[in-house]
Amino acid sequence: MKYAVILCDGMADYKVKELGGKTPMETAKKPTMDMLAKTSLAGTVSNVPEGMVPESDTANIAVLSYDPKIYSKGRSPLEAVSMGIEMQPDETAYRCNVVTLSEDEENYEDRIMLDHSADEITTAEADLLIKAIDEKLGNELRKFYTGVSYRHCLIWKNTPAEYNFMRPHDILGRCVKDYLPAGEDGAPFLELMKASWDILRDHPVNVDRRARGLKPANSIWLWSPGKKPALPSFKEKWGLDASVISAVDLIKGIGLCADMESIDVEGATGNVHTNYKGKADACIDAFERGRDFVYIHVEAPDECGHRAEIENKVLSIELIDEKILKPVYEYLKGTGEDFSIMVLPDHPTPIEMRTHSMDPVPFIIYKSNAEKQGIECFTEDVAKATGFYLEHGYDLMNYFIEK
Repeated sequence: MKYAVILCDGMADYKVKELGGKTPMETAKKPTMDMLAKTSLAGTVSNVPEGMVPESDTANIAVLSYDPKIYSKGRSPLEAVSMGIEMQPDETAYRCNVVTLSEDEENYEDRIMLDHSADEITTAEADLLIKAIDEKLGNELRKFYTGVSYRHCLIWKNTPAEYNFMRPHDILGRCVKDYLPAGEDGAPFLELMKASWDILRDHPVNVDRRARGLKPANSIWLWSPGKKPALPSFKEKWGLDASVISAVDLIKGIGLCADMESIDVEGATGNVHTNYKGKADACIDAFERGRDFVYIHVEAPDECGHRAEIENKVLSIELIDEKILKPVYEYLKGTGEDFSIMVLPDHPTPIEMRTHSMDPVPFIIYKSNAEKQGIECFTEDVAKATGFYLEHGYDLMNYFIEK
């Protein structure tokens, strides 16, 4: 039996006026998802427990069958694992975004959060900026590491992991004053963020970006602290040789912590322009090499939600259906062996909110050896109408895998 999960990050949404009162899932042409839905187990699931923040680390940990209340230690240490950073017990990892703040105000505190991703800055450009930050602000206790695009990492010795930071994608369009690290505990982090402005504002990378009509990455933004993570082995838990395919360090880190193989795909970007075909090819290759379980994570719908890109969110769903799900399904069907495919988001990223919400998400589980009466099409409302709801996302894998 082969198992493929197509995790469409942030795909679920609310009704969008510009789409005629439909969601992106309802609008998108996704014939393969809708075909599988007709003979699938369908319903909704809450991947983020009540009282926890609806972040991708928490939600994806749940989808992979781990209780987030036990195993979720923050996204930054998971990203650090993916980046090959060997964390020590006395170290804390912090996500370090390079962001775009408005530039007309005199004081740092009065600036507006314009873009949490600095126009989805390239990794090559960001690497130069992070190296400049580390040269000026790094020391024997703290070091900055380059990640992917706008997502980077700070490792800091002897700092607490409990400080409650604001997520930059939650304050788009707002003045940062009320969301900056505050008080005695927050002062060291605020000092770094303000110092980064002086380093990055006129850096040659940003001078060039402005000249090309792109937003500058003129500040760092620290958030999501956490200590060294640990997850039980996925293979020991389920008896399957598993692989994960993702463009983002967070999901790679989750996979590595669970002793899954992490597969890199050239041209995988984490946005709507990612290499969809490359991900499908990598999944098929993994099955050809004898892997039993492949977890394909696609970040594009989430990024489009954060950026309020309505047409691109619809397009990303269509491309996942056409260039990933369809070829993976056709390959598995062609093998003549039994297989199962699960499709779902980890959490919603509603365009009107431009951030994550706590709402349950729709899912379908298709099994070639146990087709059943499913639903007419794969959308939020139709899946909800089944009445089948799982309160705990970590229970979903029990329905997917025949242990």
